Amino acid sequence: MNEGIKTEMISRRKAFSLLGLGAALGFALSAALKPSEAEAQEAAGTAATPAEATGTHGMQRRQGRRTHRHERRHGRHERRHERRTGEKPEGAAPAATAPAQ
Repeated sequence: MNEGIKTEMISRRKAFSLLGLGAALGFALSAALKPSEAEAQEAAGTAATPAEATGTHGMQRRQGRRTHRHERRHGRHERRHERRTGEKPEGAAPAATAPAQ
């Protein structure tokens, strides 16, 4: 009775190839089954929501941080240039100076 059942060890190479084939099949099916953007908008009934037009709260915060970081870096660049050359770069905004005592 047990003679008919034969267990076989699977090698790592076979296991990884099966895993790779499964992943490739999964990606292919997900791309094929995904509705197009036009179909998705048609199903939703609207083209764009107001949140998409102005951006989400997180997107607005991130843009604010990027803008502030750019301004800080630009200010450091201008101060470094003035310190090294003794002259202000062209288009530089007047720097706030401490009051004389």
